Amino acid sequence: MTITISTNAAALANTTLATRAIHAGQEPDPATGAVVTPIYMTSTFKQDGVGGLRNGYDYSRSVNPTRNSFDAQLAAVEGAKYALSFSSGLAAIDVLLRATLKPGDNILLGNDVYGGTYRLLAKVFVPWGIGLDVVDITDTAAVAAALEAKQYRYIWVETPSNPLLNITDIAATADVAHRHGTKVVVDNTFASPVLQHPLDDGADAVVYSTTKYIGGHSDVVGGAIVLNDEETRDAVAFLQNAAGAVPSPFDSWLDIRGLKTLAVRVQRHSENALKIAQWLETRPEVERVWYPGLESHPGHEIAARQMHGGFGGMVSVQLAAGFEAAKRFAGATQIFTLAESLGGVESLIEHPGAMTHASVAGTTLEVPANLVRLSVGIEGADDLIADLEQAFAAI
Repeated sequence: MTITISTNAAALANTTLATRAIHAGQEPDPATGAVVTPIYMTSTFKQDGVGGLRNGYDYSRSVNPTRNSFDAQLAAVEGAKYALSFSSGLAAIDVLLRATLKPGDNILLGNDVYGGTYRLLAKVFVPWGIGLDVVDITDTAAVAAALEAKQYRYIWVETPSNPLLNITDIAATADVAHRHGTKVVVDNTFASPVLQHPLDDGADAVVYSTTKYIGGHSDVVGGAIVLNDEETRDAVAFLQNAAGAVPSPFDSWLDIRGLKTLAVRVQRHSENALKIAQWLETRPEVERVWYPGLESHPGHEIAARQMHGGFGGMVSVQLAAGFEAAKRFAGATQIFTLAESLGGVESLIEHPGAMTHASVAGTTLEVPANLVRLSVGIEGADDLIADLEQAFAAI
């Protein structure tokens, strides 16, 4: 069911992303004038006679005003026609794929992706009859060769990727994919809609874990799909309602709050991460730093063209002393918290091989054993560097 939310569309049409993030979908409550969107914590809605729905609302699995407000807000930030929010990022991916694939279809996957995405595709969709092949998604020639050899329904792109922060040229990938009748989905979680707009570069759909930068405070789990195609939107919305993969009104409210401050937070995340990445490159304990804002990064030129206003808050580092040193280092910080997830205001540190990416061990997506991933928060950059320095001393 499609519910129309008034979003001051005409007034916001030519405004900046930061302004749309605060005002789109955020009309004052008509009953009270409340500036902040209410949390409509209700499972059902009174009908004015049988089938007499008030503004289209009947049951909160199908439609809820708080969720609709967030969907309108996110679509406006992306400059997209449609956004649908979900109970998690993986729920969003699952519904998108089940709504648009059938057994016998194929997916071409990048060789560096979030472990949960690989687990879902390899352990759930492959047994269902979906073909899955892996390619270096940053190599457009390799992608073209794969598309020549087999018909794929989707190319699945993460850029920057998780956890090696590889950069894929979205426009070039979309161009070659569309020549072969293949659609491109971009997981834009690491960049966020502040830094990157894949739909503008030719992608067919964008997915998010809103748990990360959009929520931004490590207090909500959610996901979203953003797209312009009405047929796909309707198929996804139907299955979402049928299967019930919806966020609660409170989760939607937390995402609304987070999206309003995303622009200023991402700017600080990016500034801190660049300063830390540059410092890490000077350290003798470090074998390699992965950050697209560094000129040493192989995808730096593409990232500089494709990302706008910064390079994000994620930094990965390989330690010269190997696996055990990487584990000790990850456990020795005092401001960086040893934990999975990313994108919150607080800095986190983790060992991907033993934590978020354990599910890809033994596959072509296995991550280096000496890799540590940093989610750089918005604390003082010098404080974070001092924390990393003492962690190096501790090992």
